[in-house]
Formats: sequence, C-alpha cells, structure tokens
Amino acid sequence: MKLYNFFRSGTSHRLRIALNLKGLEAQYVPVDLRREEHLGEAFLALNPQGLVPALEVDGEVLIQSPAIIEWLEERHPEPPLLPRDAQARARVRALAAIVGCDIHPINNRRILEYLRKQLGQDEAAVNAWCGTWITAGFDAIEALLAADKERGDFCFGRAPTLADVYLVPQVESARRFKVDLAPYPLIRAVDAACGELDAFRRAAPGVQPDAG
Repeated sequence: MKLYNFFRSGTSHRLRIALNLKGLEAQYVPVDLRREEHLGEAFLALNPQGLVPALEVDGEVLIQSPAIIEWLEERHPEPPLLPRDAQARARVRALAAIVGCDIHPINNRRILEYLRKQLGQDEAAVNAWCGTWITAGFDAIEALLAADKERGDFCFGRAPTLADVYLVPQVESARRFKVDLAPYPLIRAVDAACGELDAFRRAAPGVQPDAG
C-alpha cells in the first residue's frame, strides 16, 4: 500500500491512525500542500479531486478518508473500529460525523485559502472562523461524552473506535488554531488517553517524514 498524504492534514492524520490501529503498514508518500503539489498533474492523475489522503492498493487508488476507513474496516475487521451493536455503531458514527461532516469540511485548507485570498481575511479572522465551528462541534461532543456513563477512557467503550480516530486530529487542529480547550475536560481526557497508545503517537503530525 502507498499512502499519499500531508503531515498536517486532519484527514491524512485520521487515516494514519486507522492504519496503525489495524496494524497495517503503508509506504508514506508526502504530498506537500504548501507547495500545492496536490494540484499538480502527477497527483491529479491519482485523485482528480486534488485532495489528500489517497491510498493506492494493488494498483487501485482509493480516495476520501471516510470511504478508505470503511474499506479498512471491511477488509481488516480486527481490531474493530465500530461496536457490534447497531445502536452503538450509530452513536460512534454520530460522534465521528460531528467532526467529519460539521467541523472539518468548513475548516479545510481550501476554505481557509479562500478566506485569505479571495476574501482578504487576516490570520486572526481565519482563526476566529475555525474556532467558531470547532467550538460548536466540541460543545456537542463534550455533552455526548458526559451523557455516556458507561464509557471508559475513550469516546465510546474501553477501546479506541472510529470516534477517536476522527476526534484526535481535530483536537490537534484546534490547538493549531488557538482554540481554548479548557471548557472541554472530557475531550482533553480522551485525547490524552489516545496519546498513550502507540498507534496514535506514530500517526501524530510532528513525527511524520515531511514535518518541519
């Protein structure tokens, strides 16, 4: 497998975590968004959408991190990222979707570049934009974590799930955009618990080959 990704990309980060949790190795192929390599002819031939990550498997290229992670879950079901019970799976998917559908897409790099270049916003305004949507999503996640009296150290149950795979990169982004995390003790505790696991540590942006 070849993983085309960028160290600081939240979607790339979540896929690295998922691969590590599944115990799968992939060749790391950096795509430098700062140099707009994702818009170059070579990468667009792999992914016409021009977004990371992309996972090349047996000559086929898979795109969109939710689809790739679902593929991983289907092809490599152990350890599972989703609970067996249908209602529990829906809860985990909902936590992941708050990040994947409601926070990340409107804070993605191409949105922020539009704010900077087309709308002329400075970095303070960009950070405020990001903070608005991260805070809205984290308010909901914190409430849902508080309401689950049976969970352990993670978002659901006593082992990492899809929800943690999505949440941890978003916490990393929140710190980058200077979001105050003090109101979210449960989210911070989940992030800390995940940070104790090798699968999460090895996926962190700062330890990737293209970081720096």
